[in-house]
Amino acid sequence: MKKTLKEIAAIVNGEIVGDGDIVVTGICGIKEAQKGDLTFVANSRYLPLMNQTKASAIITSKDVNKAPKPIIRTDNPSMAFAKMVSLMAPNEVKKPNGIHPTAVIGEKVKIGRNVAMQAYVVIEDNVEIKDSTTLYAGAYVGHHTKIGKDCRIYPYVIIRERVVIGDRVIIHGGTVIGSDGFGFSTVKGVHQRIPQIGSVVIEDDVEIGANVTIDRARFDKTIIKKGTKIDNLVQIAHNVIVGENSIIVAQSGISGSAIIGNNVTLAGQSGVIGHVSIGDNVVVGGKSGVTKSIPPNSCVSGFPAKSHTVAKRINACVQNLPDLYKKIKVMEEEIEKLKGKGL
Repeated sequence: MKKTLKEIAAIVNGEIVGDGDIVVTGICGIKEAQKGDLTFVANSRYLPLMNQTKASAIITSKDVNKAPKPIIRTDNPSMAFAKMVSLMAPNEVKKPNGIHPTAVIGEKVKIGRNVAMQAYVVIEDNVEIKDSTTLYAGAYVGHHTKIGKDCRIYPYVIIRERVVIGDRVIIHGGTVIGSDGFGFSTVKGVHQRIPQIGSVVIEDDVEIGANVTIDRARFDKTIIKKGTKIDNLVQIAHNVIVGENSIIVAQSGISGSAIIGNNVTLAGQSGVIGHVSIGDNVVVGGKSGVTKSIPPNSCVSGFPAKSHTVAKRINACVQNLPDLYKKIKVMEEEIEKLKGKGL
């Protein structure tokens, strides 16, 4: 698909700096782009790449006033670029239609209009699936579960019994929702299993990555609120509540009964112990361990997690330990010499 910069600027509501008649024929990342491609820069640290890219034009933020190539200045270059990707490089993967004859559907199942099921999907009794939802090959949906409209459930997702899923939810392959919480009581050295009879509620517009596990509550509900995005390989334990529009990055883990606020970011490999709360708008740095509650609007890092400013100072001191050790060794030797002189 060919488009001029003027046409692209109109689509993304942007402002052209440079030749608006340049024709773009492709779309690519800034490092890989070639002549004829449109690319973008959203982070200021990558602005120097504008001098190296072979792209014919660049979508930027409105903070950029000049560049070696024609640019389109926008409020949100990432979203503007994503919009152009959808237009210029549409996804050619065909969406499934209808219900495959190998799908196994139980009794008293309510299926809405335009629901699609690929091969070997299993739907247990008393399930409700609303309009235009797609279940890909090998997905399993347990008894009394409800799935909203316009959802995408990718291959080999397991949704256990009594789970409630809202509208426009995307669940990627291999994820398990509603598995039993890790509940045991040790009696005379033997771990006795505690029944987990609660459920999981996934609200509207949540996206869950591949191989994520979200455990059912012991009695009540594990809740992922609307708009939250969960990366691959995340573990969310029983009775956790995750607020709206939060981001949980790969390999993070949240222990039982923790409460995560709205607009929280848990960076990669971060961990949260049970029964603590993290306030709204908190950022938890990568590989951090949250061992106590965190007030709203904070940025923490390290283990145990503390103010990011404090954590950086501590880390700077730790980096200086080898030099400090050498200085102390020299001082000890000098002290021993003075002792030898009777001082």
